[in-house]
Amino acid sequence: MLDGKKTLFSGMQATGNLTLGNYLGALKNWVTISDEYNCFYSVVDMHSITVRQDPAVLRKRARTLLTLYIAAGLDPVKNCIYYQSHVSAHAELAWILNCFTYMGELNRMTQFKDKAAKHADNINAGLFTYPVLMAADILLYQADLVPVGIDQMQHLEITRDIAQRFNSTYGDVFTLPEAYIGKVGAKIMSLQEPSKKMSKSDENPNGSIYLMDDKDTIMRKCKRAVTDSVGIIRYTDDQPGLKNLIDIYCACTGKTPDETMKEFDGKGYGEFKPAVGEAVAAILVPLQEEQARLTADKAYIDGIIKENAEKAAYYANKTLRKVQRKIGFPDRIRN
Repeated sequence: MLDGKKTLFSGMQATGNLTLGNYLGALKNWVTISDEYNCFYSVVDMHSITVRQDPAVLRKRARTLLTLYIAAGLDPVKNCIYYQSHVSAHAELAWILNCFTYMGELNRMTQFKDKAAKHADNINAGLFTYPVLMAADILLYQADLVPVGIDQMQHLEITRDIAQRFNSTYGDVFTLPEAYIGKVGAKIMSLQEPSKKMSKSDENPNGSIYLMDDKDTIMRKCKRAVTDSVGIIRYTDDQPGLKNLIDIYCACTGKTPDETMKEFDGKGYGEFKPAVGEAVAAILVPLQEEQARLTADKAYIDGIIKENAEKAAYYANKTLRKVQRKIGFPDRIRN
């Protein structure tokens, strides 16, 4: 704990373009809880290179993502917003934790199996040990809480297993992180395949609304969203495409599904879909304007990058030095 508050860690990869699902399901909630906890929000660019990246594009996307964190409302003074690659302790601790992680544990990770199937020509060791780096990310900051979706629970479980294994040998070095269970963010599905989550890696660009989409594009994607032939505004699993649009509308307006059904009672999809587009644009356009303003202020963003890298490194190195001493590495001679 820092200053009597619990510590929370989370991050997003600096690949692809963030979607409305990323914003409503995670980023918006980070802003809500940022006063309650000591928060470390990382741009996890080291994880990104398990898949080959264009260097210039990766650098640009990493900076855009960090700027979006701030544009969305995360205060870079209250929260530590930093690039993972700027804190070398992530890599150093990951190597040590590799030596406390079993092959069998990594072989069971479903995300490795999924990614290996998608990138059969590049099944590298980093892809295999990805969960160990994720464990280092969390354990470096002695995080009490980690916001995770169901697809990430396995990573949190192996993090706890690694931490417990280390602690059982060397004492209480690591805090055992818990899943953050707070207000559940909206789970936004693809506009074209409502059985799948909206994804920044979707091959169909009409399936996702990206945070940088202009209003015309947002309106067009909402109007083209897959629904059904029922034609009645109902919140039911029998109409998954429509249910997803209602979830989006509610997340953007603060209304409930019941209030939405009452508002559009007797109206058809031809009226509802544009209303969803307007609601989405109402939250994304101001976000885009703030992101553009911050991007133009290069000196300000550079200052945040430098200051928060130093802050993250301070806390990370406190943990790393303790771990190094416990396992028997020689003390470093300092001036």
